[in-house]
Amino acid sequence: MPKQKSHSGAKKRFKITGSGKVMKQQAGMRHNLEVKSSDRKRRLNQEQVVPEVDAKVIRRMLGK
Repeated sequence: MPKQKSHSGAKKRFKITGSGKVMKQQAGMRHNLEVKSSDRKRRLNQEQVVPEVDAKVIRRMLGK
């Protein structure tokens, strides 16, 4: 049987921590940054844990 390929788009967007949580980059840091406050930009720039409901699908896409 051929091997399953992992989802290329998911590889670029998500990473799995050592404890098995799925992390993603928070949305909102691409444009209009001059109108956002410094604290808001700092908060948006942090990685975020994906909810477990979605994480199941993402793990399957990554082949984990």
